[in-house]
Amino acid sequence: MLRRMTRRWILPASPPADAVRALTHDHGVPPFVARLLAGTGLTAAGPVEAFLRPRLRTLSDPNLLPAMPAAVARLDAALRRRERIVLYGDYDVDGVASLALLHRVLTAYGADVACFLPLREGEGYGLSAAGLERCVETHAPQLFVAVDCGTNSIAEIADLRARGIDVVVLDHHEPDRDGGEARSSLQPPACTALVNPKLGDGTFRDLCSVGVCFKVAHALLKASPLPGFDLREMLDLVALATLCDLVPLTGENRILVRAGLEQMARTRWPGLAALIAVAGVALPLRASDVGFRLGPRINAAGRLGTAQAALRLLLTNDPAEATRLAADLDAQNRERQAVERAVTLDVERWIDAHFDPARDATIVAGARDWHQGVLGIVASRISRRHHRPALIIGFDEFGHGKGSGRSIEGLCLVTALRRCESHLGNFGGHEMAAGLNVTEARFEPFRAAFEAATRALITDDLLIPRLHLDAEISLDEFSDDLLDAQAQLEPFGNGNRQPLLLTRRITPAAEPRVLKEKHLRLTFTTSRRQAVTAIFFNGATDPLPPPPWDVAFHLERNAWNGRVEPQMQVVALRSAA
Repeated sequence: MLRRMTRRWILPASPPADAVRALTHDHGVPPFVARLLAGTGLTAAGPVEAFLRPRLRTLSDPNLLPAMPAAVARLDAALRRRERIVLYGDYDVDGVASLALLHRVLTAYGADVACFLPLREGEGYGLSAAGLERCVETHAPQLFVAVDCGTNSIAEIADLRARGIDVVVLDHHEPDRDGGEARSSLQPPACTALVNPKLGDGTFRDLCSVGVCFKVAHALLKASPLPGFDLREMLDLVALATLCDLVPLTGENRILVRAGLEQMARTRWPGLAALIAVAGVALPLRASDVGFRLGPRINAAGRLGTAQAALRLLLTNDPAEATRLAADLDAQNRERQAVERAVTLDVERWIDAHFDPARDATIVAGARDWHQGVLGIVASRISRRHHRPALIIGFDEFGHGKGSGRSIEGLCLVTALRRCESHLGNFGGHEMAAGLNVTEARFEPFRAAFEAATRALITDDLLIPRLHLDAEISLDEFSDDLLDAQAQLEPFGNGNRQPLLLTRRITPAAEPRVLKEKHLRLTFTTSRRQAVTAIFFNGATDPLPPPPWDVAFHLERNAWNGRVEPQMQVVALRSAA
C-alpha cells in the first residue's frame, strides 16, 4: 500500500537583499534567479558567470586525471602498431555510451576495435571470470580496455596480464581500500594505467565513466591530432550517460551536460535521433527527458537480456537500422515496465510484512523469482518512497542472490556494505548506488549486519524525509518569464536539483479532478483571475487536508495544443492552519 510520508518542511530563509540587488542590477540576473542564487550563497561574479553560462573552454586539462599520460601513451602505441583493441564495458547506459564513444574515436584513427558487453545472467557486472573467458576467446585482444569496471579487479587483471594482454582501466567506481578509507592503503590492479577520478585530488571526482572516456579522447587528440575530427560531436553521448548515471551535475559535469543537451538536439548519430523520435521527446531536450525517457529504453535491453542491441543503436550509421533498433528497444522497455511493476508490487507486500519505519533504518528485501534485471529500478523506487537505504535481492533456484541498492542523503552505500562484507560475495558501487552478491543462507545475517552498519553511520534525524524549500512565490508571479528564468538554472539533477517552491495559503478554485484513479488535477486562480493548473501525482491515494493549503511544488512547462504555460507539479501540500 502506498502511504504518504510525513515530511519535515524546511522553509527557505530570506536571501540577503543586497546580494539579490547586486545580482539583478550588476549581472543582469532575473529577480527570481537572483533570489535562488543568493539563497545558496552563490553571489560572486565569477562563480555566477560560470554557473549560468558554463563553457567548454573552461574544462580542465584531461592530463590532470590520474594515470592519463600512461593510458594515452599505451593507446597511441596500439594505434600505431595496429593492435587488436577490445573495449570491455557494462550493460547500463554509462557502460554502453562509453563504449560507443571510445569505439567512434578509435575507429576514426583507423584502429581495429571490438566491443564486448557481459551478459547480466551468467556473467554479471564487471570483469567476471566467465565474461573474460568469453571475451578473450571471441576477440583475442592485444590491448584490453576495461570501461566502467575494473578498479577492484586485481585477480582478473592479473590473469589477463599472465596471458600477455596489456590492460588499461577507465572507471569511476569507488576503490576498495585495505584497513579503511585512506588513499595510501589502496592496492591497485597491476594494469598499464588505472584512470579513475576517485584516485585524484578531487578535481574530476564526480565524472562517471563516459566523462572519463571523453577526457581520454580529448587527451589522445591533444597528443595525436586527427584532422577533421570534432570531439564536440560526442557530447550528446556524454550527456546521455552522465544524466542516467545520476552523478552530481556540478563542475565539469554541468559543463558537459549543458553542451551535450544542445548537441543532442542536432545529433549526427542516427541511433540517438531514432531513440528521441520513438520516445516522443520534443525539442528542446531537458535533463528529465534523457533520464526518464531515453535512458530507460537503452537500459531495457541489458535488464531483460543482452545490451548488444543498445550498443548497436549508438554505433549504427544506418538510419533504417536505427529506426528498427529503437523500435525494438521501445518494445523491450514496455516489457521491462511490466516486469518492474510486478516486482515492485511484490516488494511492497514484503515491506508490509517485514518493515517497521519506527524501528528499521533500512529496507533489505529478498525473494526468489524477482527478476534481477529490474532490481536497481525497484530499489530506487522503494528508497524514494520510504526514505530508507534499500537493497533488493533476487535469488535463483540454487539460492544465489544478486541485488541492487540505492541510498539516501547522508549514507555512503559502499561504506556500509564494507562493514558487512563477511556476509557477501562480490559487491561494489559508489555513494548512492551499489550491486552485491549474497547467498540465501546468509541473507538474514546480512540484513542484521547492514541494519547495524547503517545505524552506526547515520543519525535518526537523517531518516526523517525533508522538503528543502528553495523560495517562496505567489500565484501572481506565474508567467512565461518565470519559466524562462528557471531555465537558466538547468540542467537539473543530482547536485543541482530543480528548485522546490512554496506558495502559501491558497484554495482550489474547484473540486480536484481525479486522473487514472490516483492522480489529481487542481486549479487555482491569481488575483487577476488567471487560472494556474497543478498536477499532483498519487495525490488521490490519501484524503486531502482542509484548505487553504501551503503547497510545495516544482515549476514545469506544460505544452498543450501548441500553447506553453507554467504548471505546478505538486510535491506535497499541507493545511495552512
